[in-house]
Amino acid sequence: MRLHQIAHCRTGDKGNISNISVIAYDSTDFPLLANILTPDHIKHCLQGIANGAVERYELPQLGALNFVLHNALGGGVTRSLALDAHGKCLASAMLDIEIPGR
Repeated sequence: MRLHQIAHCRTGDKGNISNISVIAYDSTDFPLLANILTPDHIKHCLQGIANGAVERYELPQLGALNFVLHNALGGGVTRSLALDAHGKCLASAMLDIEIPGR
């Protein structure tokens, strides 16, 4: 199963840092997401994009995880030549991560 089947994402940016929130559709899936979506796993799945540290913040009352990807936007909006300098497409990349079945 893919992450998009049990969660949705929102992204933001600040300079060369991308911020991606993963929000479970059903709060009962939050423990599964917290167990699987570790910073190391996200860095592995987004290798070549997440070129710096990956931090994770948990918001269990919201059924959400927030990931901060450092050095992920090619220098930031005003410096990057990327088509998606804000990193909005990173939510789609995140949602394509394979999640073991429930």
